[in-house]
Amino acid sequence: MKYRSRTEIVSMMLDAANGGATKTKIMYSAFLSYTQLKEYLSVLIENNLIEYRDGSHEFRTTEKGLYFLKMHNEIGELLQITAKND
Repeated sequence: MKYRSRTEIVSMMLDAANGGATKTKIMYSAFLSYTQLKEYLSVLIENNLIEYRDGSHEFRTTEKGLYFLKMHNEIGELLQITAKND
């Protein structure tokens, strides 16, 4: 797998947790080790991008996280358009 930025990894995690996901699902979807998963989850929770729901034992992407995901995707589209025009 090619080198991924932290932003790409966060985006993959938020995408996986959109609608609810377990640690395992997020870990496999973002291709992370368990140690990496724990580190990223703590940062995402601190920044209110993802939340843990005790009742369902799932992580969910917050509104702020969905906004981050939307902006990340739009920037990615802009970069692809710019690269094609060069």
